[in-house]
Amino acid sequence: MIVSMLRSLPRSGSSRHLVLAACLPATIAMSACGVPAAAAPGGGTPAEPHLDAGRLVMATSSPNLQSVTTVVVGPPSAAEPTRLNGRLTWDEDHTVRIFTPVTGRVSRILVSTGQQVRSGQSLALIASSDFGQAQADVSRATADQTLATRSLVRLRDLLAHGIVATKEVEAAEADSLRAAAERQRATARLSLLGGDSATTIQGFALKAPLGGLVVERAITPGQEVRPDQMLASAPSLMAPLFVITDPTRLWVDLDVPERDLPGLVVGQWMTLNVLARPDRPIRGRITLIGSSVDPATRTVKIRGTIDNPRLELKAEMLVSAEVSVTGQLALGVPAKAVFLEGDRHVVFVEERTGVFRHVEVAAGPERVGLVSVTAGVRPGDRVVVDGSLLLNQLYHALRPATAPRAGAPGA
Repeated sequence: MIVSMLRSLPRSGSSRHLVLAACLPATIAMSACGVPAAAAPGGGTPAEPHLDAGRLVMATSSPNLQSVTTVVVGPPSAAEPTRLNGRLTWDEDHTVRIFTPVTGRVSRILVSTGQQVRSGQSLALIASSDFGQAQADVSRATADQTLATRSLVRLRDLLAHGIVATKEVEAAEADSLRAAAERQRATARLSLLGGDSATTIQGFALKAPLGGLVVERAITPGQEVRPDQMLASAPSLMAPLFVITDPTRLWVDLDVPERDLPGLVVGQWMTLNVLARPDRPIRGRITLIGSSVDPATRTVKIRGTIDNPRLELKAEMLVSAEVSVTGQLALGVPAKAVFLEGDRHVVFVEERTGVFRHVEVAAGPERVGLVSVTAGVRPGDRVVVDGSLLLNQLYHALRPATAPRAGAPGA
């Protein structure tokens, strides 16, 4: 009955799939209740479909086989390059975003955007009472330590002549240690700000911690600045005062779908294309593969590095990348043969007439009707291209509820 309905329907299309999905459970139920199957040529009744060692077995005379078509998988070829999208960013290993460590008002700006600076060069002058206070703290701590040291020397001399008690000397020693610790703390804080205790002025010089190119400047004369502005919620306040980087080396951030992760390794070469240089592909190398999947896009971040000696490439440029998996070969399997079961790609392989194996495969991108498969099938295998839905319905209807999951690709 189901074969006659199949013959009356088109070879492909949603109507055929709907009729199969509706009729197949009923056909299986009729067989289970003792309703005879369609007569085989010669008047006999074909054996019912069944599972044998995980394989779907159908009688060679079964009319259902008339709707099954297979093709032979050809020899392997080089895997199609994986195509990804991303953007260029500054190399964070050679980039610094500068904020002010003191509160004050900008009195003078010493560099401009696009200027090359060296490490330790002053970028701007800030009139800051905080900086003056740090210098004053060092001077006061130095004076206190000097006084405590002199008092300790005097009391030790008096103790030697029996004039003062021992406990007074011990108290003076504790005062001297506290004064030394306070001076050390104040000096260290002033050193972190880049100042010295020789003079007490309120002009703080904001300096470059490393050499490079000033690519961003978000500071104006007379602007009020403070150390906690990097914690503010307003984007205009979160912006660093200066960004200094080495633009001759850039990072490229790419989004990789989960299915394209197999075969990508750190150190692998990739080819980048940008709109600014459509006729000059750029070579880069993968340096990092992310350890988590973005729950919204289901992609993984990977990072690469590229050289930019002529400064033709700019940060935030959009790029497209092609990554070829070195040494990996792929088989071209017709797209009609591959279907999804949850998050797995599956095909049916015909081992011999009427015997079909349910196989999970590692499927890549589709090109001109062929899916790139790197594991799960071999050259010469016969894969089902028409009738796979019928086989899948039969397979799962006959499969015990506790049956193990199909083997992983290559099993």
